Amino acid sequence: DDDFFALGGNSLSATQVVSRIGAALETAVPVRVLFEGATVEGLAARVAEHAGAGGRVPLVARERPDRVPLSFAQQRMWFLNQFDPSSAVYNVPLAVRLSGALDVAALSAAVSDVVERHESLRTVYPAGPEGPVQVVVPVSAVGLDLSPVSVSVAEVAARVGEVIAAGFDVAAEVPVRARLLRVVDAVDEFVLVVVVHHIAGDGSSMGPLARDVMVAYESRCRGEVPGWAPLEVQYADFALWQREVLGDENDPDSLIARQTAYWRSALDGLPETLSLPTDRPRPPVQSFRGATVPFEVPAAAHTALKKLAREHDATMFMVVHAAVAVLLSRLSGSDDVAVGTPIAGRGERALDDLIGMFVNTLVLRTRVDSSASFAELVQQARAVDVAAFGHADVPFERLVEELAPVRSTAHAPLFQVLLVFENFARSVFELPGLTVAGVEADLDTAKFDLQITFVERFD
Repeated sequence: DDDFFALGGNSLSATQVVSRIGAALETAVPVRVLFEGATVEGLAARVAEHAGAGGRVPLVARERPDRVPLSFAQQRMWFLNQFDPSSAVYNVPLAVRLSGALDVAALSAAVSDVVERHESLRTVYPAGPEGPVQVVVPVSAVGLDLSPVSVSVAEVAARVGEVIAAGFDVAAEVPVRARLLRVVDAVDEFVLVVVVHHIAGDGSSMGPLARDVMVAYESRCRGEVPGWAPLEVQYADFALWQREVLGDENDPDSLIARQTAYWRSALDGLPETLSLPTDRPRPPVQSFRGATVPFEVPAAAHTALKKLAREHDATMFMVVHAAVAVLLSRLSGSDDVAVGTPIAGRGERALDDLIGMFVNTLVLRTRVDSSASFAELVQQARAVDVAAFGHADVPFERLVEELAPVRSTAHAPLFQVLLVFENFARSVFELPGLTVAGVEADLDTAKFDLQITFVERFD
């Protein structure tokens, strides 16, 4: 009778829990059942209603057809990339400072090991008669060069920036690059920079990437090959599985048809834009230029927010969502507030250790009644969020096509404010004989009018 969310559960882990229960029972278990019954006792009673119902397509390695399509998220990334291959807006960087006795040959071999392990890092996406396809190339064709490049301490930030700011043409080249900088005016100091294009990796991919590099480096330092267990699936398997799970849009009983119907109703009449006060006119074409403004919610307020969440059977994300909706309503003068939020899309166990583009985007629409209490708004946010999590399989890209909002080069469709709550497990990057520290790798890019990112820290 312990409460899952009181013990630290969140929407990400809730999705993983119901996916694993569904796999064990060979059925599809909706995520809402965990929010409705957040104890083992309550969950068991609700899951019993779904046991034996079937409807679950297992994610396993499968025979590849001659033409492997892109996943839905990859299709959008491909289009955006081909529109401007020089843009770095969708680059995902990892930059670390390595101090100590670095074995450069072992590191180079370790990075090659990781590229071989994850097909997504050595896939190109050429256009074909029926659209882009996935083509996996051998490691020998990737050509990552980790020969140390000498730089001064003063040059490090600029050189890191150069590496992560360079674009990719994903139709012609693999979506990963790596550079090793040797800091010449410091003793035994290097900076490793790895950049993955979003078509091949997301924020949650940085954990498996860092972990696999560490395992491989330790093995290579001993003169051995990594002894990791083979991956259960590769990204191409996921792309094929995703299409099978969603089904045919023309079949009203398919998952994609049912969930699209929900979103069509939930977002009916949504205003084209949320008009926030700005200090200059909106340009006709997004520049993607941005800046970061840090702020901190004090520990005492954080503790009170957690208490408030528990009192209303809500998660911290739901409380934050309600607060942001109130803020945006007051700033815009509108009571109809929509924000986007990323969802990891990694419910299946086979995806835990895989590098790839799994993240989806949900649109959370809230009607802010200025006469309501904040507790009532939290309850409304909870209802909106649980419903959205339960219809999270429809790719955002497909939803935009289906709902056909007014398209503009000046702003994003359906929402212009992104709310991010980073609660995925953070990996510590450790290599034997080395002190490792992060390096600031901010692109200063902005995909939306405003992005609000919350990261919880605990002492």
